[in-house]
Amino acid sequence: MTQPHPPRSGSPHRAVASKGRLALILGSTTAVTPLGVDMYLPSLPTLAESFATNATRVQLTLSAFFLGLSIGQVFYGSLADRYGRRPMLLIGMVLFVLASIGCATATSVDALIVWRFLQALGSCSGMVIATAVVRDLYSPAEGAHMISRMMLVMGAAPILAPLLGGFVLSLFGWQAIFWFLVFYGVALIAALATFLPETRPAHTHGPNSVWAALKVYASVISHRRFQGYALSRGLAQGGMFAYIAGSPFVFMTLHGVPAQYFGLLFGLNAIGIIGASQINIRLLRRHSPDRILRGALAGIGIAGLLLSAAAMLPLSTGIPGFVALLVPLFAIMAMTGLVQPNATVMAMAPFGDRAGSASALIGTLMFAIAAVVSGTVAFLNDGTALPMAITIAASGWLAFCAYHLLAKGSAAETGSAAEMPDEGNQGGPR
Repeated sequence: MTQPHPPRSGSPHRAVASKGRLALILGSTTAVTPLGVDMYLPSLPTLAESFATNATRVQLTLSAFFLGLSIGQVFYGSLADRYGRRPMLLIGMVLFVLASIGCATATSVDALIVWRFLQALGSCSGMVIATAVVRDLYSPAEGAHMISRMMLVMGAAPILAPLLGGFVLSLFGWQAIFWFLVFYGVALIAALATFLPETRPAHTHGPNSVWAALKVYASVISHRRFQGYALSRGLAQGGMFAYIAGSPFVFMTLHGVPAQYFGLLFGLNAIGIIGASQINIRLLRRHSPDRILRGALAGIGIAGLLLSAAAMLPLSTGIPGFVALLVPLFAIMAMTGLVQPNATVMAMAPFGDRAGSASALIGTLMFAIAAVVSGTVAFLNDGTALPMAITIAASGWLAFCAYHLLAKGSAAETGSAAEMPDEGNQGGPR
């Protein structure tokens, strides 16, 4: 695999860091969000006691964070296209650090809700801009390889964050969790300032008004190939969010898994995602990202049917069926590790000077789908594993259909999926 090349426009900025260092920096940047979500989860009961409030009120601190993620991504996309990747990423991380200080020093739950919203506005810069940087520097096949390497760091965060948060909480209190995030953010700012150059193509200038930004977003979201790949990615990951929403009840309440072992089972599936993303690196040596994505989506659909059948076992036969649930769940999560890098780079391939906007729309779409599927699992709750299983299976098959209806005919059948035309650098918005 070749070393990262300069931005395609011939930007005069200094050379990009080595591939391994870049993957570490960008992966650590993207991991800010899962750290911000998962690390403080063990402290929720403590926060309710500390602020003398109820659990519902404290839960709003998490809702505020997700709201900030949904809103912030749209702004970072157009701003990164207009003013560059590096300055907007640094501004976002500075905001994350300042908001984390605010969280650590909050004296009321209302103040914490506000600071959590601002913390999310800062952290989501990494989610949008890291992907745009990959698009700036690499072809789709190389980009999928890079995102797979980044997932070593990104995937470790959901596994380690709850464990680390519980450890810090038990020793130093809930404020120390946010102070840890402050130090993490400061270290990341130093790494970004030292090793990450500007990668935005030098000849592009991005939208210069709100109306221009809306036109760019409209041009991206109306692109048939973008719709297919972005929807297939978002829907496939929607199954993952359905699992996150439903698994605590299914594992602990329905099947009696002790709380201390829930984290281990949760981590096992996260390991599946990481492992599959690394297998993806090897697969990319022989297959295009499009072909790998096609197989992964089919695998998720089949595993979703098996999961739904397993969820019916306790209803029809009285057999607990817990192991029968775990096997297809693991397969689905692992396949998600193949979908994410390949669908992302294929969705963004046509958008060179609009990479930030395209990345923002992918993230916004994913969290919108996450909200729908999480609500669906809660709405359908009937005291069994069936709502979670059916929602995961439906998400998988909808992803499969979105790919075949919108993406397949526009990319896979027109030549090499690994080297697609850079429409964004060939005449501006469509």
